[in-house]
Amino acid sequence: MDAIAVLDFGGQYCHLISRRIRDFGVFSQVLSSDATKKELEKIPGLKGIILSGGAASVYDSNAPKCSNEILHAGVPVLGICYGHQLIAHLEKGKVVSGKAGEYGLTELKVLNHSTLLAGLNSTESVWMNHRDIVEKPPKDFDVIASTLHSPVAAFENAGKKIFGVQFHPEVIHTSNGNKILENFVFDVCQAKKEWDSSKIKENLIAETKRTIGSSRTIIGLSGGIDSATAAALASKAIGGNLTGVYVDTGLMRFKETEFIGKAFSKFSLRLRIVKAQERFFRALKGVTEPEQKRKIIGRLFIEIFEEIAEEEKADFLIQGTIYSDRIESGITQHSSRIKSHHNVGGLPENMKLRVFEPLKDLYKDEVRKIARDLDLPQEIISRHVFPGPGLAVRIIGEVTKEKAEIARKASYIVEEELKSSRLYEIAWMAFAVLLPIKSVGIQGDARTYKYPVVVRIIESKDAMTANFAKIPWEILEKISTRITNEISEVNRVVYDISNKPPATMEWE
Repeated sequence: MDAIAVLDFGGQYCHLISRRIRDFGVFSQVLSSDATKKELEKIPGLKGIILSGGAASVYDSNAPKCSNEILHAGVPVLGICYGHQLIAHLEKGKVVSGKAGEYGLTELKVLNHSTLLAGLNSTESVWMNHRDIVEKPPKDFDVIASTLHSPVAAFENAGKKIFGVQFHPEVIHTSNGNKILENFVFDVCQAKKEWDSSKIKENLIAETKRTIGSSRTIIGLSGGIDSATAAALASKAIGGNLTGVYVDTGLMRFKETEFIGKAFSKFSLRLRIVKAQERFFRALKGVTEPEQKRKIIGRLFIEIFEEIAEEEKADFLIQGTIYSDRIESGITQHSSRIKSHHNVGGLPENMKLRVFEPLKDLYKDEVRKIARDLDLPQEIISRHVFPGPGLAVRIIGEVTKEKAEIARKASYIVEEELKSSRLYEIAWMAFAVLLPIKSVGIQGDARTYKYPVVVRIIESKDAMTANFAKIPWEILEKISTRITNEISEVNRVVYDISNKPPATMEWE
């Protein structure tokens, strides 16, 4: 079938490009940035090539690059962000460091008619994430769009069918991003819709059977949608050979252990609940650095899983790792490590268990679709995302039992108020962050010196980008009042209005 190849230069959104194309009904696959022209020519039905974004500068000595012959492989090419700059560099244009970075929403002015930008308004809202810019396009390339800080925000060589855009059409914040990608895929590349995504569930079950066979297997359960979906898939694939392991770290959600016992009693797997609160708090004593916290928690999880695996005589560990976890952990060749997710960057090198991650190339909304196909309970499907390290990354500084209880209670209040206001399901995540400082307050006509809590409520589609939620002030006020009234250690509540980027979903 017709296919579009995406070359990965380490961008956070590389697989998101491929995902968008598959959503159009066209097959797409991601290849390393050093893929050769010969390798690309071997792809059956290749109709176009997209060069992804990346964290490097094209002038860095170790910057990922592709051969110039890729641009002349006989199919159209589209460069996005770093890919846009790389095309300019390879074709003898000029790339420089901009006087100001562009991060977030930017106004794009469409200057000239172009097949790539057909159907767009003269002014569009696009999403940027860069510092370097193309100052001068290559010879025979026309500038087709600009922004305040990027005079060459998009260019094309219509004859050679080579295009570049400085912004990110693949993220949902670019208002007509899908239209641009559709223009490239269908109008420029002339690709046909031949990809059927409805078989993903069956393919994952078959892959799990092939990989694990008759081996005894354990799966780490957290109560979240990812691990629950992985468990449901594995249950269908290997049945009675599966044991679910839930580790109560003392850093879980309010009454999470009770929820796990009830929710997973309906699954056809054996469930083991491990009480390990003291073990985790001892290991985290005195630790303040976020990456160190994540790696300590990751190692402890694996130690416990290996202990259970020995008892169960299991060879495999299944994890509900999804793509956004892996890309933020710097798992691909040129990607920047944002933070080590405990089930990716925190894994020890000398693991005895073989790790299998059936969801590793999927995004959260794809996982939710599969969960619905598997008839998972709505209470699991609609649950907010919760980080693998738990409250440890929502407590800035040292983690203690007392601080964990404050963060747990505050987060529960945030979620409870959103549910009562019928706003819970519009938010991707809603939680409280405990800061390691104290501030002066007044309660009961007396001076207090207590902790401040940060409330963070965000909206997202795939966790790669996010916006803070514009929650009505009266609801935020109610949340603040309840937290300061019901949690004696807190006297101040603030609201986080940061988007991702420049922030991340969590604080650590």
